[in-house]
Amino acid sequence: MPHSQIIAGVDEVGRGCIVGPVIAAAVILDPERPITGLTDSKKLTERKREQLSSLIKQQSIAWAIGRAEASEIDQINILQASLLAMQRAVNSLSVQPSWLKVDGNQYPDSECPGETIIQGDLLVAEISAASIIAKVYRDGEMAILDSLYSGYEFSRHKGYPTKLHKEKLTELGVSEQHRRTFAPVKLML
Repeated sequence: MPHSQIIAGVDEVGRGCIVGPVIAAAVILDPERPITGLTDSKKLTERKREQLSSLIKQQSIAWAIGRAEASEIDQINILQASLLAMQRAVNSLSVQPSWLKVDGNQYPDSECPGETIIQGDLLVAEISAASIIAKVYRDGEMAILDSLYSGYEFSRHKGYPTKLHKEKLTELGVSEQHRRTFAPVKLML
């Protein structure tokens, strides 16, 4: 990989959730403006993620968000929807990368060459950056859903199938934002 290559890191969040979209991000970091503290978004506090997210957006060469809605997830399955969200993120970048570094072991449908890296969000700065902005973006989306569908407490569990979320699902029923093909939701229908 020549030094002059433009590398984009790609990651998604929300695969394990039972409500809302899966969100992917693609980030091209600026080698002239390194950002310290990048790691897997799950290893950071909410406050630290938010600080890093705005820093990444300010200092990166380019960043973009891609998404696949709950209805798309139900149509094509979560893996395909995650790859679609990644593809949409890469296609939305204002600068086209010459190499992709993708978290995990599945590569999105892209003209751009690249590689998959298991635990990339922990090991590769570009992927960590993508993981952080995707997580902050999706958490923000959950806060919006929380205000639109009061009672489910989406801001608290972020859409993951926690005990609280399952209790709210039993109490309030399935919203149109829930993923109908996911077991805890499917059982309610």
